Amino acid sequence: MKVLLTGSAGFIGSVIGAQLSAAGDEVVPVDIMLANAHGSAEAPEGTHTLDVRDAATSGEWAALLHGVDVVCHQSALVGAGVAVSDLPEYAAHNDLGTAALMAAMHEAGVGRLVVASSMVVYGEGRYACPTHGAQVPGPRAVAALDGGDFENHCSVCGEPLTWELVDEDARLDPRSTYAASKLAQEHYASAWVRQAGAAAVALRYHNVYGPGMPKDTPYSGVAAMFRSSLERGEAPQVYEDGGQMRDFVHVRDVARANVLALRAVVEADDSTYAAYNVCSGQPVSILDVARQVAVGTGHAIEPEVTGGYRLGDVRHIVASPSLAAAELGFTAEVSPEDGLREFATAPLRA
Repeated sequence: MKVLLTGSAGFIGSVIGAQLSAAGDEVVPVDIMLANAHGSAEAPEGTHTLDVRDAATSGEWAALLHGVDVVCHQSALVGAGVAVSDLPEYAAHNDLGTAALMAAMHEAGVGRLVVASSMVVYGEGRYACPTHGAQVPGPRAVAALDGGDFENHCSVCGEPLTWELVDEDARLDPRSTYAASKLAQEHYASAWVRQAGAAAVALRYHNVYGPGMPKDTPYSGVAAMFRSSLERGEAPQVYEDGGQMRDFVHVRDVARANVLALRAVVEADDSTYAAYNVCSGQPVSILDVARQVAVGTGHAIEPEVTGGYRLGDVRHIVASPSLAAAELGFTAEVSPEDGLREFATAPLRA
């Protein structure tokens, strides 16, 4: 198949491109090479350095889309987007860019899309009280966080809630600028599917890590930040009490999920839309992530649990892998224990 791949020079996009090429698929690579993702790096040979926001009005985009079977849309501005002034930039790159791309695809007769989404669209994960059943906690109170109480509590009895696996039909509650932009991308994709008689898949990535991850940038994940601390001979700084539960999924598995989704959506019926968790299926605490990275580096430095917190962070978000396994045939192959230890000494991008 012929795949137009946006964000092709990025951490995840580059691995997707490599897997597609290795399988014999034709890849049309596109990346704007944003400085906050790539620094001063030159675009890889053959990369079309185009802005996705111009897709609906650019003849260059129309030419690239000619004969394409499916688009794999990875380009996005990432990071939380913590300042109100960040809102226009996230909306422009992520939401206007996606809408412009889909308009250009429709004009070119390309009706199949895989779009990178994120677990951040869920906000907090799924919770239950052993006595009073399912709960939907609101934002945690500042006074509780200041006092070192980081758990969500039952609205009836006040006891700490237990976390449960989040599946794709969970409520969507974005709590950051980035999260809002990713959910908007999903909404545009589902609307485009109905209006254009097209088909699309949104892949909700959980915490992605692996070789080639950016180092010390807004695009770095917490595992990369832990590694940087260890390389400086410093203890990794762990927020809250370190008990936050997450799912860490290796970039090779994320790329493989994209390849499976691309093949599935090419064969899908018109007006088909689906979203899938892309996760390892093996929950891990943030404190354990720091410890595994420390083991991998060979530095016997115990992480420092700071008790600090960031407003807007969620307590637990752990995914169910069941739907992706059943409908895409995707099951992660790299365990967090093996992957995080390997990641500790893997090459990163500056």
